[in-house]
Amino acid sequence: MLILVALLYLAIGGAYLLVIPAGIYFYFQKRFYTASSLERGFMYFMMFFFFPGMLVLAPFINLRPQRRQII
Repeated sequence: MLILVALLYLAIGGAYLLVIPAGIYFYFQKRFYTASSLERGFMYFMMFFFFPGMLVLAPFINLRPQRRQII
């Protein structure tokens, strides 16, 4: 029983600190320049809600805009 509770805490903590923030970063990267105002507000809420996980992943993720093609 104690091992089950510890595994449950580990799974929830891993999801809160790694899995969900990684999904949010991916969603930000795909929709940041085309999102509506309501969607952008929801994105900022999710960033605030999962802030500890964002801090854990921030050193490893590059969110700079793509280089423009000049023709």
